[in-house]
Amino acid sequence: MEIKTFKVEQWMDAYENDAVYNLAETCIDSLTVGELLDLAGIDRKSFWDSVCDTRLTYSNIYGSPALLRGIASLYQALPPDHAVPMHGAIAANNIAYKALVKPGCSTVTALPTYQQHSSIPEALGADVRVLQLRKENGYLPDLNELRALVDDTTAVISLNNPNNPTGALISPDLLREIADIAASVDAYVLVDEVYRGITPDGSYAPSIIDFYEKGVSVGSMSKVFSLAGLRLGWVATRDTALIDAIKEHRDYDTISCPVLDDLLAAIALTNKDAILARNRGIVLRNREILCDWVARTQGVSFVPPAAGTTALLEFDLDMDSYDFCKELLDATGVFLTPGGAFDLTGCTARIGYAFDSRELRTGLDRLAAFLTTKLPR
Repeated sequence: MEIKTFKVEQWMDAYENDAVYNLAETCIDSLTVGELLDLAGIDRKSFWDSVCDTRLTYSNIYGSPALLRGIASLYQALPPDHAVPMHGAIAANNIAYKALVKPGCSTVTALPTYQQHSSIPEALGADVRVLQLRKENGYLPDLNELRALVDDTTAVISLNNPNNPTGALISPDLLREIADIAASVDAYVLVDEVYRGITPDGSYAPSIIDFYEKGVSVGSMSKVFSLAGLRLGWVATRDTALIDAIKEHRDYDTISCPVLDDLLAAIALTNKDAILARNRGIVLRNREILCDWVARTQGVSFVPPAAGTTALLEFDLDMDSYDFCKELLDATGVFLTPGGAFDLTGCTARIGYAFDSRELRTGLDRLAAFLTTKLPR
């Protein structure tokens, strides 16, 4: 099948290794295996001795009981066998769309978002209708526009919550209204929830599947659990027919869960409170650093991110976003993701802010100095 170039991933592939200050990083400061064990209260030597005795064969096809219980614990009333592990959220999104989208159907995708949610349905033959998220609305969906976009051909409404790249957070009440609109045309609502879990008040935000039978949640160990190297994500839904369809499609690219990934992910989810407490501190501290920097820096503005680990910066420059980000990288070593990679116009860039605070401060200082060379005098 023909599919569009994945702009964000191509940008990262091309330049991430050149970064000195990687402000494009979207994961919360990654854990070492040792740090994970310490947070879980597991003796390192005993753990490694048990790993050495672990046979690296095909293991649990749909994940170990401990892993499935851990995933289910992230939702209010999800049977463990209604979570299907995949090779990261990127595979989970891909397989979910293959199960949901048929040629001739339509989908509604809120943009800007991670490009999978528009390009995969389009490649599968769907009529992809854009629900544009706007700065003046805080990058939240306009329900009247959504109602005008759905009809009896609509198979799925796609959202990213918290949003990547803006950090906007759709409230539970707004999600319920979106679910009601979807129900009116018997559509699914797929929500990419990989950034779910770190909110300003410290709560773990409800999922679409907590109150909509045809809700579909995609999650991952990468972002809020700081374990991107595990390459483990999942699709979760209470809809039994969709779970069966997802498993049929999964057979074509996933034999079973990776043994060590499953083991470490299960440990992390069993001890999620400790990990989220650590990560909440990092995110809230760094979000304050970023907001303070924007407030005192000439030539830059944004809608402050409500949740997640990313924000969308807007620069007062008449420059292409790709040109700006490439010049910034070459001159300072600071790496951002161009807004153009999300099909945004103007001089905008996505910033990640959930890593080491010293690196964030230094990178922001270098970005501010670079801006002074570009702004009119």
